[in-house]
Amino acid sequence: MTMKLPRRQFLHLAAGAAALPAVSRVARAQTYPTRPVRWVVAAGAGSTADIVVRLMGQWLSERLGQPFVVEHRPGAGANIGTEAVVRAPPDGYTLLLVNPANAINATLYEKLNFTFVRDIVPVAGIIRGPFVMLVNPTFPAKTVPEFIAYAKAHPGIINFASGGTGFASHVAGELFKVMTGVNMVHVPYRGQAPAMTDLLAGQVQVMFDPVVSSIAHIQAGKLRPLAVTTSTRSEALPDIPTVGDFVAGYEASVWFGAGAPRNTPIEIVDRLNKEINAGLADPKIKARLADQGGTALPGSPADFGKLIADETEKWGKVIKSAGIKPD
Repeated sequence: MTMKLPRRQFLHLAAGAAALPAVSRVARAQTYPTRPVRWVVAAGAGSTADIVVRLMGQWLSERLGQPFVVEHRPGAGANIGTEAVVRAPPDGYTLLLVNPANAINATLYEKLNFTFVRDIVPVAGIIRGPFVMLVNPTFPAKTVPEFIAYAKAHPGIINFASGGTGFASHVAGELFKVMTGVNMVHVPYRGQAPAMTDLLAGQVQVMFDPVVSSIAHIQAGKLRPLAVTTSTRSEALPDIPTVGDFVAGYEASVWFGAGAPRNTPIEIVDRLNKEINAGLADPKIKARLADQGGTALPGSPADFGKLIADETEKWGKVIKSAGIKPD
């Protein structure tokens, strides 16, 4: 089982590693990197993940003087790419773009060839942003309370779409079901794009979708946004309330960050963390992240490790409560 590692031990691993003599540690940090760094994305090209990793990879290339080469390793719900990084040498030359799938998969899959919170050391957060709870304009509800009332009056009638079983967009909907007591039917698709097509056509009634892929449809009046799923409003949709305004404590978000194989030297982790945080403070990168519907997620490796631990615990409860199994 992937959840055997105690939370406290994981947060300890995120905070530090075995100490080296000061001179050796400083020297290694100063010389790293001396060759190209491979940054694995466990998703296909053209996704939000791809845009984020290329943006930050370019920044790191310019700052550190070596190419950060993006390598796409999709498949098995992000587990193929993740395992490739787990098995890589812990030398700082292979990184993983960490995302909610890694936290979700820890519970979704009963047997994995790795334990994420043990085998990947957090390096730095990069971006965090909301989903938007969307309905087709023909749907009668115009607010979250109206949606909940309609769903309770018509149990099992509303179909909610997602990019696939176990996707972040799926568990965001399941969390909504758990916290409101509504009965909706999950309709999984092979990716967010075909799910969006059917939502636009009215074949399904509701969907939780990242801002970046839905905002054009919202602005064109093709979809009705009921709320965003983060705890605060989105800068991209400032007039749209949060789900939490009506369902106390509800929060779901899309986030990305950098991770490395376990036992990667702490001085290299710290060097990467420092440079990524410098990028997140750059106005141009902040603006580009805002274009993706999110905000910068600065902080220490331990801060990012706490986010991963919290998300793993949170989604584990939802998956078990809803009885979600991988396809």
